[in-house]
Amino acid sequence: MEKRFLTPLETTRAITDNSRRILTQPIARTWVLSLLAGFYIAFGAELTTLVTADAATHLGIGVSRLLGGSVFSLGLMLVVICGAELFTGNSLLTKAGLHGEIPWWKIAENWTVVIIGNLVGSLFLAWLMVESELWKTGRVAEHAIDIATVKCELSFSVALIRGILCNWLVCLAVFMATAARDITGKMLACYVPIMAFVASGFEHSVANMYFIPIGLLLKAELGLTAPELTWSNFIFSNLIPVTLGNIIGGVVFVGLAYWFIYLKGTRKA
Repeated sequence: MEKRFLTPLETTRAITDNSRRILTQPIARTWVLSLLAGFYIAFGAELTTLVTADAATHLGIGVSRLLGGSVFSLGLMLVVICGAELFTGNSLLTKAGLHGEIPWWKIAENWTVVIIGNLVGSLFLAWLMVESELWKTGRVAEHAIDIATVKCELSFSVALIRGILCNWLVCLAVFMATAARDITGKMLACYVPIMAFVASGFEHSVANMYFIPIGLLLKAELGLTAPELTWSNFIFSNLIPVTLGNIIGGVVFVGLAYWFIYLKGTRKA
């Protein structure tokens, strides 16, 4: 009978083996895969905005966050099952770097291409959603602007810490999805940690590449005043500290931790 999941050791080795793809994968392929990840995470963020637009009023903040996290998990499911390059998940490439399987400059190259592709994909979907005029439904537009404004009001240290906590869970989701051997298992592995990070209020850099720009675009569309919601605050008060936090959370608490436990001192394949 075929095993339904890999052990933590087997999963760590599988992630390391898979990381070698960046040694030969053309930049053009990485670019397209990173655009797809931007689209997929933005789909999850868009659905979260819609579902939570008035849920807190009727169900309470806790249930509203639970629902938002549940539908947001669609994004990582699409990334994992359909295939895409997500910057936060690619923190796990460091396992192969630490084990000497791939050079660090290749990891840096991959991260650079992927984060730019994720940003372009997210911005494109945000523009499509504005043009679709689906934001005219209920309080969707006001809620999108509220979400974006709150994210732009975070202090650097708070955004950094929330970014650490977020990608700790995201990379554990990727780890468990790698361990799962069937689609149902992969979906469940994506669902639980992603639901947890969204419900908890942690910060995901790629998700925020949709959440904040859609708020900025709708603010301009509606001519509303929101002093804290600016492109400058998007970059410097949220995107930079959250991205740094995501790197720390994924690299240190998952990539480095499991490399140390299972691969340190072992031979390269």
